[in-house]
Amino acid sequence: MITQTLSALGSRVPIKLALGIALAAAFLAVGFLPTHRSEAGPTSGPTAIVSMGDSFISGEAGRWNGNATNLLGTRNGTDRAASCTWIFCSYDATRVYGATHTGCDRSDVAPIITSGIAVQERINIACSGARTNNIWRAAQGGQAFKGEAPQADQLLTIAQQKNVKMVVLTILANDVGFADRVINCTVAWILGLPECSASEQAAINAALPNGQTGLRKAVDEIRAVMAQAGYAPSQWKLVIAGYSSPVPARADVRYSGSDKWNKGGCPFHDNDFNWAKNVATPSIVNAMAAVAAEKGVQFLDVRDALNGHEVCHRSSALVGSGGPNPATAEWVRWVNTGCCQGDAQESVHPNAYGQRALGKCLQLMYAKTSGNWTCRNTPGQNYNAMNLTSIP
Repeated sequence: MITQTLSALGSRVPIKLALGIALAAAFLAVGFLPTHRSEAGPTSGPTAIVSMGDSFISGEAGRWNGNATNLLGTRNGTDRAASCTWIFCSYDATRVYGATHTGCDRSDVAPIITSGIAVQERINIACSGARTNNIWRAAQGGQAFKGEAPQADQLLTIAQQKNVKMVVLTILANDVGFADRVINCTVAWILGLPECSASEQAAINAALPNGQTGLRKAVDEIRAVMAQAGYAPSQWKLVIAGYSSPVPARADVRYSGSDKWNKGGCPFHDNDFNWAKNVATPSIVNAMAAVAAEKGVQFLDVRDALNGHEVCHRSSALVGSGGPNPATAEWVRWVNTGCCQGDAQESVHPNAYGQRALGKCLQLMYAKTSGNWTCRNTPGQNYNAMNLTSIP
């Protein structure tokens, strides 16, 4: 190598300089001099974790610490977007969602942000309303959404610049229209129409196969991106995380009659409560778990993570004048028409407390190098008292 270098340089540089350059090249070849990488990636750059998917993990409804009927001030301390001086208050949701408000609604308490995982950066590219085709790369048929590139394309840039340790994906609900179907059932109750669970579940069942196909491709796309960025499978992990029911089964609802709407913000027929909790949510979560097993991806089941803190659950309560308490408050945003407190699209999503609970689940999952796990809360305690149980 030294001879070839000298020959290539010829008489264009002094012989001492040529020798110096050649020796430096030789030393680099055998590792005597320090090397420098121009790009970050799997062995350099700040460590990071990334969340991808839809509103359940993007942070939709992170504005709220529980639910309160008070329309004034900070709404008994529940409205994190309120800023009050004496009796004058301003309400600016960008205090919670930043520039993503009315778009992806990535809150400052989104699960990945509050996970407490010991990495240098926690990055949230999930987007409220996203479907599986908003995950895939554009070159593979992925669709831009709300002015942003497909999430896999965003992940490639991140993976090239950071040392990504874990990617968490929550996606499928919008492919089967889950939120719309839940809201359809509330409308049915409000308008005095019959319960809707049977027809809505039939629609979910019909959409699930295509949704699973989209999820399979999303997994493939994420893996392809990470390989393109230079990651070996052992250098990072992918976790699919499921969903939680926003409402309890009817036996656990603390209201009846018109109070379900006027006080609790949970206007459902009795059988529709049971459907959302025991049929609709499990059907979607089980479909996600099946894809995870097929693809050899770890699965985090959070269907029970918010138990006891769903909207109108008898073990939780509205926030009163004493202010919010995460041990007793609801961890899900109630059904909101958007007229007086926040946005309608925040309805039936984990609120700030629920998102912190899910973040704790992610923290616990990060430490699990293999296997599938269920995350649950501890009754009577706050969102830090989460625990994992292995799924056989």
